[in-house]
Amino acid sequence: MIHEPERLMIMAYLYVVESADFPFLMRQTGLTAGNPSSHTSKLEAAGYIEVVKGFVDRKPRMMRRRTGAGRDAFREYREGMMQVLL
Repeated sequence: MIHEPERLMIMAYLYVVESADFPFLMRQTGLTAGNPSSHTSKLEAAGYIEVVKGFVDRKPRMMRRRTGAGRDAFREYREGMMQVLL
């Protein structure tokens, strides 16, 4: 699930920040508007991220954040890649 390059980028950013909205993920990853949506949906279905809905200045805002399972999956993936590359 995480090995796909776009999902890997999303998980990497969510590993180091508490949460992120779509504009942040798009800017950081260079993905177009449709790509983060499909990839975050797959990561959410896998239980690796969750969507948190809220308001900022009375405007709705949906944030994505990594779950505990997502943290563990990313850590295992990273450790596995380090073993392969070293």
